[in-house]
Amino acid sequence: MSTVSSVRYDGIDALLADARSRLERVDVETAYREALGGAVLVDIRPAAQRAAEGEVHPAVGPLVVERNVLEWRFDPRSDARLEEASYDTRILVLCQEGYTSSLAADALRSLGLDATDVVGGFKAWREAHLPVACRGDG
Repeated sequence: MSTVSSVRYDGIDALLADARSRLERVDVETAYREALGGAVLVDIRPAAQRAAEGEVHPAVGPLVVERNVLEWRFDPRSDARLEEASYDTRILVLCQEGYTSSLAADALRSLGLDATDVVGGFKAWREAHLPVACRGDG
């Protein structure tokens, strides 16, 4: 019989709060400035959501890595790592509204990476009139 982890959460809100307690989350304007300054802005939204909602404009240099492979692509020890995967890389995780990105950024931090997420996600990015592109735009 296997033992269940001793860490228990009283629902997803508690899990999310715990993850966020380890993050210094950034607003969209800060994320934009950091991305232009060399941080890696990682959009973890699925392709269908990016197609429907739009994307961060390519001029900002976003990297699309869907959530299901994020840890493997950014762990510097992984055979599946991206070139950008480094303990020295600042990683800003972006989802649609800033929930999934908190859990994802916390997972990257547990691997020893300098990661956080963007408050409000792509929805807030678009509402702040930061550069966006629709599919096919460039």
